[in-house]
Amino acid sequence: MAHNPYAPGYAPPQVAHHEWRTAENSAAYLLPSLRTMAASTPHLKLLDVGAGSGTISASLAAYIPLGTVTATDISSDILTRAAEHAKKVGVTNITFQAADIYALPFEDETFDIVHASMVLSHLDDPVQAYREMLRVTKSKGGLVANRESDLRMWSYYPELPGIKQFHEILLATMKAGGGNVDAGARLVAWAMQAGARRERIEAGMGTWMYSTVEERAMWGGTIAERIRNGGMREKALEMGIATEADLEAMAQAWAEWQAAEDACHGMMHGEILIWK
Repeated sequence: MAHNPYAPGYAPPQVAHHEWRTAENSAAYLLPSLRTMAASTPHLKLLDVGAGSGTISASLAAYIPLGTVTATDISSDILTRAAEHAKKVGVTNITFQAADIYALPFEDETFDIVHASMVLSHLDDPVQAYREMLRVTKSKGGLVANRESDLRMWSYYPELPGIKQFHEILLATMKAGGGNVDAGARLVAWAMQAGARRERIEAGMGTWMYSTVEERAMWGGTIAERIRNGGMREKALEMGIATEADLEAMAQAWAEWQAAEDACHGMMHGEILIWK
């Protein structure tokens, strides 16, 4: 069965935001359990699915110095970049392997922890992805950890019309591409459909906030570039829901937001721990 492609792609503006992510700002919900498991089982095996350029993978590896991390992605090219990042930060207990989340190339019960961040929201069959993640997780004490955006839940200031229009177009193009704008709220449902028992699931919500000069430059700047050059732009024009002028106005609105000293932007994410 053919599945939808990864719509955002790996263009530099998209990757720039991915490389802002770390275990601390994107997997804090997992870290207490990771520390506890590492204390009792130092040689943990962790799988990071859809690792992209590997900044989360490498920072997770630092928490299990005697363990190993296997980072996978469908793109071999982005894994090359991930390997370069790991080398740059001095992480050696990590390997990289191209893999399809729908058919992970590992035996049953291979890993102590399986982690994915901002992956299932882009999939047309997240339940099958959970089945695979659960399959390769050890049955006794194993853990699946996942964090996904709920793209409906944005809070920002100043409330510029161009940002409001961008948000509406982002939701529309995400749906049209086969993704899930409400993924953060559906993690428990997907996990249960994949066979997880409700009493073995811990669910919560986390946030990202962009407000400092550096955060605004990273977020506002990368979005403006994505509007001018990314896959969302092409999809919006193809669907006829935005014109070239509309898109340029959106990019300029993000530049205005980035320049405002009192600007902020918050996003909500669903977080789930599934214990086997």
